[in-house]
Amino acid sequence: MSMLSEFTQEDWSLVEREYKALRGLAKKRCANDAEMAVVQKAFDFASAAHKNVRRRSGEPYIIHPIRVARICIEDIGLGYKSIAAALLHDVVEDTDYSVDDIESLFGKKIAALVDGLTKIKSVLDAEDRKNTASIQAENMRRILFSLNDDVRVVLIKLADRLHNCRTIEYMPEHKRDKILAETMYIFIPLAHRLGLYGVKNEMENIWLKFTEPAEYREITARIQESESLRSSQIDEFIEPIAKSLESEGFRFEIKKRIKSTYSVWRKMHTKQIPFEQIYDLYAVRIVYEPREDDKNIEKEHQDAFLIYSKILSLYNSNPGRYRNWINFPKSNGYEALHCTLMSHSGFWVEVQIRSRRMDDIAEKGIAAHWTYKKEGYSGEKDSEVDRWLTKVQEILSSNNLNDFGLLDLIHTDLVTSEIYVFTPKGDQKVIPAGATALDFAYQIHSRVGHNAVAAKVNMKLVPLSHTLHTGDQIEIITLLSSCPKKEWLKFLRTRHARALVIEYFRTRKDEFIKEGKQIYEDKLRSFGVKDTKEIRNQFLDIVQSNDIEELYFKVGLGIIGDEAFNVIAGDSLPSRQIQVGEKKYVLASCCRPLPGDSIIGILDYNGVIHVHRKTCSNVENMGTKHGNRIVEAQWPDLERNFKVSLSVNGIDRMGLLNEISHYISLNMGVNMRKVTLGSDNGLLEGTIELSVRDKEVLEKLIAGLLRINGIQNVVRNEL
Repeated sequence: MSMLSEFTQEDWSLVEREYKALRGLAKKRCANDAEMAVVQKAFDFASAAHKNVRRRSGEPYIIHPIRVARICIEDIGLGYKSIAAALLHDVVEDTDYSVDDIESLFGKKIAALVDGLTKIKSVLDAEDRKNTASIQAENMRRILFSLNDDVRVVLIKLADRLHNCRTIEYMPEHKRDKILAETMYIFIPLAHRLGLYGVKNEMENIWLKFTEPAEYREITARIQESESLRSSQIDEFIEPIAKSLESEGFRFEIKKRIKSTYSVWRKMHTKQIPFEQIYDLYAVRIVYEPREDDKNIEKEHQDAFLIYSKILSLYNSNPGRYRNWINFPKSNGYEALHCTLMSHSGFWVEVQIRSRRMDDIAEKGIAAHWTYKKEGYSGEKDSEVDRWLTKVQEILSSNNLNDFGLLDLIHTDLVTSEIYVFTPKGDQKVIPAGATALDFAYQIHSRVGHNAVAAKVNMKLVPLSHTLHTGDQIEIITLLSSCPKKEWLKFLRTRHARALVIEYFRTRKDEFIKEGKQIYEDKLRSFGVKDTKEIRNQFLDIVQSNDIEELYFKVGLGIIGDEAFNVIAGDSLPSRQIQVGEKKYVLASCCRPLPGDSIIGILDYNGVIHVHRKTCSNVENMGTKHGNRIVEAQWPDLERNFKVSLSVNGIDRMGLLNEISHYISLNMGVNMRKVTLGSDNGLLEGTIELSVRDKEVLEKLIAGLLRINGIQNVVRNEL
């Protein structure tokens, strides 16, 4: 939202200071005075166009494009045309100037960049409340077409989104939640895929700060406390490394790094471990200049392995934490050697070894890669990012995807990492991490997949469901008489393979529709849930279709299984519903929010508000596709308890189970619904289901359990 108000002298002074800082950075990026003159002209034009216009924060609007341009320089490393386009990026959308006006003043290339940014923004800001899915899909198409036309449009858009995230506290909460969901679903994965780690990390931290503010503050404080305690010990760890590299004649710098708040939070939740068990909290980055400055990447790689051998002679390593991204770069072009070493003070330190070129690409992503490619570095040819951009073109040319399908496909592709495997003849293939032998078979050819019966991985016979790992050599065993089984859909991981199997079964569509309709009705009956229009709409959302026969077909195939029924039918149970005045709330079964959690409301087609925890993965999906349906949700005063599940593990001892039970029931007065705890070789592990009033009670209970001798970890589960 923009506001009109005459600028004060203080406002003009702020604009002058901000642009002075930008100008100093831009001069270093511009090759000559003529390029700098274009940047100056763009600022003068944008400043006049946005005169007396303010952002929600009250700042002059021109401060936003200035700071976006700074991000383009400092975080992405773009040149003068992109800097000018960043300064001009809101002019066409927010003023009476046209793209033709920009072209007449700044030329075709800058006008094309501004036009691309304007088209993306016009879709993002669209107010079409009836067809949000199409709007978001069209937005994604525009972003992806920009990747193929000129990747700088997307890089500037990421800079724009980062600055919007930096000032997100000025947005209304429901608008903020939509932006954060969209950022996590689209822009953070996009920044990762393009190699912009700094942009990605900052957006992740902002997302966490506003979705789980209490956890963000607590983890940040603990990181800072740990950093102050370990700082001198890290220096002691670095000293012998520096001396060893100096003796070899290397020119280098060594940087200290500590894991980001979001990275720590994510690891604690995905691994279900406490802060104390984050062993890779500290990292040391060695950035070296190649000893032979001849732009030969092969020799540059040899230097990395020499440095690696030197530091291994100084410290003991953890073999399971070695990562070779030099021979096998990440899909976003990232190259480095990583190893984890035990310091003499008794804690693990991750060491990252990068050349100056590798470090630039790691920090600035695809922009730096193309710069080195233009400079003629030997070996700097098409990267994995180039190959990914080619795949994007193939996706966009597909005509068999609906709007939801496009969003999900691109999101999945952005967040999926890749592994490297080999054919029996030694040809290298790239396949998504988590893929199975059968996925590999379908990647070779549809006939190989359809006729597959087993596989050999590294000369060992394995089932088709076997998960592949980097370095595996795979041979597929086929029989002409063999054909696909619907059970395959339970373990196939790649979209390509799943689509081929589903298409194969469409020849028997009527059979599966009949079977699926019966399963659908029986499942709902078992939950005591009536087959209403509301229920069907929720299932059709999952199928991403308006066709009820498609719903039955996918239920019959097993694509929609018990998990979906548990969530949707569970939300229909009276125990999950709350009536407050004229509003009806449903506590989402997927994340089971408690009073005190950071929550978000999503309005369904029938006017019912589904309450989720803000960190629920379904919020990212729904918030991106149906941003207009995000509403504010507040907890009413409730005299009731809520179901929650805890994972518990530790060292077993005599009387431990009794002590746990005594503390929960007698000390806390909390009802235990179900206890599944077992001991194996002295280790206690299991779950406890409880009924608690709110998050405050739960956190107090968890803290008390952790004080019991033997208990090492207590984590709230996502149910």
